[in-house]
Amino acid sequence: TLREHPGGLSGDNLAAALMTTASRTTAGVGAAAGTVTAAEMAAPPLLLTAPVLLAAQTLVVVAVALKLVAELHVVYGRAPVGARSQVAVAILTSWATKKAVSSSGGQHPPLAGALTAVLKQQLKQRVARRLGRNLSSLVPFMAGAVAGAELNRRETRSLGTALQRDLRARR
Repeated sequence: TLREHPGGLSGDNLAAALMTTASRTTAGVGAAAGTVTAAEMAAPPLLLTAPVLLAAQTLVVVAVALKLVAELHVVYGRAPVGARSQVAVAILTSWATKKAVSSSGGQHPPLAGALTAVLKQQLKQRVARRLGRNLSSLVPFMAGAVAGAELNRRETRSLGTALQRDLRARR
């Protein structure tokens, strides 16, 4: 299914198509959030919804990034194995560190041991940085839309490129 969707591509071409799609999606989310903020400027009481908008934008961008991480692992034949909780932890770890999932013999550590203090800290830092970048979409007028779109696009592309480089090296 993953290969059929972007026209039967495989390998690096499929990875590039997935990164382009994810980058465009997150750019669209940033642009939409900036546009909504510009509309809210016309009715200042609507600015009270800004924290909700910011949280929603952050969640959507993180979800797209996690999907990209999982897809890139599949493209390069390194899909994490195990229970759903183990796979989820592996994908979260990969996203937080911008590194490919490392496995020992195809197995991943149990969920209880995987969420170490270091990983929790990395996840908090990644989400906080993502939230900070999304603040640009709250800039008044259409500048927020442009800034939000570009920052989201760059960060998603950066994540994909770093992960692709690491997955290629581990092939």
